[in-house]
Amino acid sequence: MEIKNKKAYFNYFIETELEAGLVLVGTEIKSVRQGKIDITDSYIRIKNNEAYIINMFIDKYESGNIFNHEPSRERKLLLHKKEIKKLLESVKKEGYSIIPLKVYINKGKAKVLIGIARGKKLYDKRRSIKERDLQREVDYRR
Repeated sequence: MEIKNKKAYFNYFIETELEAGLVLVGTEIKSVRQGKIDITDSYIRIKNNEAYIINMFIDKYESGNIFNHEPSRERKLLLHKKEIKKLLESVKKEGYSIIPLKVYINKGKAKVLIGIARGKKLYDKRRSIKERDLQREVDYRR
């Protein structure tokens, strides 16, 4: 089970990638295992030397009664101090942001692949569309 952020690769140039653990409550992990998650508009912010993922939507678990979670709360990421320091230094550069690329389960634990990304300009996006269309045509002719 793997949820990808397809818009991230279209809107950003991904410079580096890091894997981080995700702190979830009981009903959240059950919803993640069912694939009821959306990370298209989410981003990562660093507060008090801790990383948090913001705007990540995890749908409520159907069988979770009063113990159900809030769908779009801030969730803490598990990273080493060196990794958080590296993220802080990269965000200070102009035009860089930290975004989630995909969420997956590895050995029973929820993980997030985060990327340090630089935003694309409109002409870069047009070039990406053109390259993708050319690649499709080449694949079609084979």
